[in-house]
Amino acid sequence: MKAFGCALGAVGLASMGVLGGAAYLFQKTIKREDNIKKSPVPDDVLAIWDQYIPIIKQEVSWVKEQKIEPLDIKTNDGLTLRGTWLEAPYESKKMVLVLHGYRSPGIGNFAPIAHFYHDLGYHVLFVDHRGHGKSDGEYVGFAVLDHQDCKGWLKLAIARLGKEAEIYVHGVSMGGATTVALCSENLPSQIKGLIADCPFTSPWEVFEHVLKSDYHLPTFPILHIADSICKEKAKYSFNGIDNTKRVKKSKLPILFIHGDQDDFVPTWMSQTMYKACTSEKKLILIEGAGHGEAYFKAPETYQKALKEFLGE
Repeated sequence: MKAFGCALGAVGLASMGVLGGAAYLFQKTIKREDNIKKSPVPDDVLAIWDQYIPIIKQEVSWVKEQKIEPLDIKTNDGLTLRGTWLEAPYESKKMVLVLHGYRSPGIGNFAPIAHFYHDLGYHVLFVDHRGHGKSDGEYVGFAVLDHQDCKGWLKLAIARLGKEAEIYVHGVSMGGATTVALCSENLPSQIKGLIADCPFTSPWEVFEHVLKSDYHLPTFPILHIADSICKEKAKYSFNGIDNTKRVKKSKLPILFIHGDQDDFVPTWMSQTMYKACTSEKKLILIEGAGHGEAYFKAPETYQKALKEFLGE
């Protein structure tokens, strides 16, 4: 999602026409981009993660040394989505479906937390969202399409584990918003809870925030035109989900986690959803953590919150 902000900056700096600027924004933000070197992610954003790259690489290597299995599903619109099943260290009916963030790899985003879940005896299912990694898709789903795709993964997991399965969904950033969007859906009884790390309320609101706070650009008409293009090409609207409304009808417990220094998906978004949520809920704010940084900033606090939520 950082790419969205950079694309908006390019729109303003280049003084492009409104229509051309909105088209450029859509192209750079929603269109698939597998080569990170060509992705318009600012250097200062990437630099935040330099300190964590050795940890992530080590944990990814650990995952690949375990018992893993490639899996895939078909979406309602005919795409093949691909994932990786990490087997629990012993016989277990417990599993976590982990959902990565925008422009992030499935395993890379969640390998450190997957190690923690594995040690607790959980199977872990990493997935690549549409338009990411090994999955098909010309466009990013921005949680609007992804939360529907998740139902296929949950169905697959239940088929593997049986009726006694206990399944949680854990997402970060775009994956966090995808996770929250599931809260009001009629999901199988095997789905026990949702963990949302730095989720946004809606694509529209997070885009609007970046427009105003980072680039001082008006929402109208740029975002409206980009949204129309998205409807035509990617077949969804930036208003396709409104998680603040969804949590008012939540059918599942939700653990919200957010860094208190997140200035991209601002902390108030989790706070707003937490206040509106009518199901069992908890909010953990991680001091000093920026966007998606909470687990690395305070792993013990994060793990303690997960254990309490899981009832471990």
